[in-house]
Amino acid sequence: MSAIPSRPPLARLFDDRRTMVLTLLAPVMLFFIVFNTIPTLWLLGLSFYNFSLTSGMPPEFIGARNFVQIFNSRNGIWLDLSRTFTFVVCGVGIQTVLGAALGFLFWGSRDMPGRRVALTMLFAPMVLTPVATGTFFRFIYDPTFGVLNAISNGLFGTGPIDFLGNPSIAFWAVLAVDCWMWTPFMTLMTLAALGSVPKAELEAAEIDRVPFLRRLSLVIWHHGKFILMLGILLRTIDSFKTLDLIIPMTKGGPGQQTRLVAMEVNKQAFESFNMGWSSAYSVLLLLISIAMTSVFIYVLHLRRRREG
Repeated sequence: MSAIPSRPPLARLFDDRRTMVLTLLAPVMLFFIVFNTIPTLWLLGLSFYNFSLTSGMPPEFIGARNFVQIFNSRNGIWLDLSRTFTFVVCGVGIQTVLGAALGFLFWGSRDMPGRRVALTMLFAPMVLTPVATGTFFRFIYDPTFGVLNAISNGLFGTGPIDFLGNPSIAFWAVLAVDCWMWTPFMTLMTLAALGSVPKAELEAAEIDRVPFLRRLSLVIWHHGKFILMLGILLRTIDSFKTLDLIIPMTKGGPGQQTRLVAMEVNKQAFESFNMGWSSAYSVLLLLISIAMTSVFIYVLHLRRRREG
């Protein structure tokens, strides 16, 4: 009898499904632990110390004093948080409405000539880096040679407008750039949500002559809401930590009109080198982000349980 060839050691190792799964996940878990878990634990521990890179003194354990100083700070953490939440709510709301409208437009015009070119141009702002976008719009908003001022002055005779230097306009000017940049993302999520709707149900609703609003709530929203809510969640978290768009445009000015919470962390960590205070501030922002994510997930699961 001929000898049965023995299987290679690696093949025998992968005979066990659990071992195979753990082996394939090991590089990802190692990357996650090294670049996510360890820095997060280090940040949490550093938030209980008084540590400055410029003082030359070793870290001093002070307990929760950093957190107390943040809440009692005269630097206006509550104003920064309120300004940030206004930026998030207005920005994500506008992006969701405009993105949904554009998504329905492109979804209903599949045979439109030049549709692919239009979609490519629409998604172009989303692939730009926020720093480059902020730099571009700083020149566009410029009161002396900016393109927007030239257009508004030529059409309406408004004269030079300092969009980024006027305290009553600067916040909304930055918000408009954020909406211009990320509305295509919500359009993409809307198209993905609409693509998840079964065609058979849509055709059945059309045959039964169901009104569009009822078709929207009973068929389209029923199947596409989870993808759309996921897009809203991602945009909410990303808007909450907006920093790289504001720095090249206003650096938080004029005054503090465009200073969001991420700006204060950046200032304390990389300008004042106050690592303990900035770590405590970052921990608070992390907890707020976790709370917002938990609310979204709870709402999604609550609706799923009700429907079940």
